[in-house]
Amino acid sequence: MLNLPAIRPSRILMRMRRLVRNDQLILAVLAVVVGALAGLGTVVLRQGIVLVQSISFGTGAENLISYVGQLPWWHILLVTTFGGLVVGVFIHFAMPGRRPQGVAKVIEASALRGGRMSLRAGIGAAVASAASIGVGASVGREGPAVHLGSTLGAWVAEKLHLTRSLSRALLGCGAAAAVAASFNAPIAGALFAHEVVVGHFALSAFAPIVIASVVGTIVSRVVFGDFPAFDIHEQSLASFLEFPAVIGLGVLSGIMAIMFMRATMLTEDSAAKLPGPSWTRPAIGGFVVGLVAIVFPQILGVGYEATGLALQGQFPLALLIALVVVKTFTTAISIGTGFGGGVFPPSLMIGAMLGGAYGIVATSIFPELSSGAGAYTIIGMGAVAAAVLGAPISTTLIVFELTDDYPLTIAVMVAVVISSVITQQFQGKSFFNWQLERSGLDLKGGFEAALLRGLLVRRIMRAESETVSIGANLPEIRALLQDSETGELFVTKEDGALFGTITLHDLSDAAFDHDVDNLINAGDIARTDPPVLYAGDDLQTANKLIRDTGEHYIAIVESADNHKLVGTLFETDVMAAYNRALIEARHEEHDAA
Repeated sequence: MLNLPAIRPSRILMRMRRLVRNDQLILAVLAVVVGALAGLGTVVLRQGIVLVQSISFGTGAENLISYVGQLPWWHILLVTTFGGLVVGVFIHFAMPGRRPQGVAKVIEASALRGGRMSLRAGIGAAVASAASIGVGASVGREGPAVHLGSTLGAWVAEKLHLTRSLSRALLGCGAAAAVAASFNAPIAGALFAHEVVVGHFALSAFAPIVIASVVGTIVSRVVFGDFPAFDIHEQSLASFLEFPAVIGLGVLSGIMAIMFMRATMLTEDSAAKLPGPSWTRPAIGGFVVGLVAIVFPQILGVGYEATGLALQGQFPLALLIALVVVKTFTTAISIGTGFGGGVFPPSLMIGAMLGGAYGIVATSIFPELSSGAGAYTIIGMGAVAAAVLGAPISTTLIVFELTDDYPLTIAVMVAVVISSVITQQFQGKSFFNWQLERSGLDLKGGFEAALLRGLLVRRIMRAESETVSIGANLPEIRALLQDSETGELFVTKEDGALFGTITLHDLSDAAFDHDVDNLINAGDIARTDPPVLYAGDDLQTANKLIRDTGEHYIAIVESADNHKLVGTLFETDVMAAYNRALIEARHEEHDAA
């Protein structure tokens, strides 16, 4: 039987329910609150970056490239290196797990933790990311904004003692508002939350997520004005005859996305082998980033100024190609060595540089058919980012909201589909799923598999087990087997640890030979090392073991270090628990309540 602790609503929620008896209306009100909090959180994060950047480089403006070009080389190197040391110390001593956190943690919380997140970790991650970007680390701010917004949504849910489904909805509200506030793109924010964070399009969560996304956009516009993230001049396709070139760019974008992710993996593995404490690694990474920035200042920070210049056609072909390489390298170094920050803006910049270079070449070969390098810059930007993030729908919508050009958006869709298919075929996962796998989590089985991962063996198992002590003689074993419901006994040692199993088949001839009754004990005939599960395992692990072994029930031991028998898990109990969770999830998707 599945025994879950009852969740008591908070006093505030109980008062709201007395006033408004519809949970969806209550959720809509809470979506406004979370949207405002996440929008304000995004504003504070951006202002924090400006503050740190002002202290580090003497200016908080986004047009950092020209200003940094006037600084002496040692100033750049000092800021990135010493800043990396400060970030490393902060993450080591202030962050849970001594690692930076981002969108992957939000996905994990939604899929496995019922929308629960730590407010302390969320604020700490925002501080670490603001400091990282402010000192020039080649990372993005949207990932930290999503993490902070989701944390605030989870905090509201925790304070109100909301159910798991409502908590996940508010988690998605925070993510949507953060993306919308960052890009001034409410539609893309709402779709990003469903596509990446929630993982499915639940009807009960759709309305509050849209509301939060709109509120986050309003907060951002009140503070920063109604301006798009990029100043894009009018771009459009000259002809549908350009689509073969668009397909080619989609292929290149998929390859580039794979190279970017693998470079980051390789850097993280290499950084883990560096001598010395882990908190020194960001300083090493900062030193490398600083060296590159002396020659290519465009790679510093989020890179929006460089992306904007590429969109305006300000960079020559050689510089575009060089920036594709150095931005990939410095972002991999920054993330791999432990700086806080995201990959959305870096992937946008890499895609913009790749698309710009591709457009220049395509225009020089077919000048009468090409619409110019600017259109390909936008297409490349969307295609690389979509493949890296695993978010083709929301990335396409961001481009549409930035350009308001339907024909160009169709071209972006074509390139996005191709790059995403290539990435999934040869990489098998998005950047966030790769981060989760590095943490020992695998969500690629989809929504249903995530349900199994969200249920633990200790909550489903039966505490009682049919056991026999290791020293028991044959008459005792026969008697217990005759009364057994399963026809199998778990053999335990004196301390309760599992030793093996016995069935009637294991008794063989001794089952009817009473001459050996006192000569043989359970330990002599038991099958040792039976398949076991740990109490802390999830049901996906349990289901796989049951399927691989063909057993209908499995012994449960305390842990890998403690093999004390604590219960039994039956295949029927796994299926029943899964069905209950699936019904609840489907009810969440299709029922407005």
